[in-house]
Amino acid sequence: MPTNQRKGRKYRGSRTHGYGKVGQHRDQGAKPNRKCGRHKHKWSYVIRYFPDYFQKKGFTCPRSLNQRTKTISLRELDEITKQQTTQTIDLDSMGYTKLLATGKLTRPLTIKIASSSKAAITKIKAAGGQIQTETETDAETEEAEEKEEE
Repeated sequence: MPTNQRKGRKYRGSRTHGYGKVGQHRDQGAKPNRKCGRHKHKWSYVIRYFPDYFQKKGFTCPRSLNQRTKTISLRELDEITKQQTTQTIDLDSMGYTKLLATGKLTRPLTIKIASSSKAAITKIKAAGGQIQTETETDAETEEAEEKEEE
């Protein structure tokens, strides 16, 4: 808005700026929804009636420690693979991060996943399948080293 059209400029020298007799349009203060002064002169009001107003309790855990793992059991995996004809299944691309040992596997499969439980690995090998994990367990690496030494 141009400065020459502003009310303050128009009413220079006017006592009431178009609001009638003296005292009108004064003492309006903060409107109900403005919530002014909550950290200043209305602090005791906030403490009494809205103790959680500023929400400063506790701390926020870092996101790096708050990772979610999407798991799948052998029973669910067996139901999924009954419909498929392929012997290999990539659970990483399906969004799963860990394979658990609940249930049993009825056919040999080659499974690729980020991590799995030791019991799930033994059940898959007992069914004649293989598992490819990103993080090999310590027991598996020790077994592989022992076989290489022989």
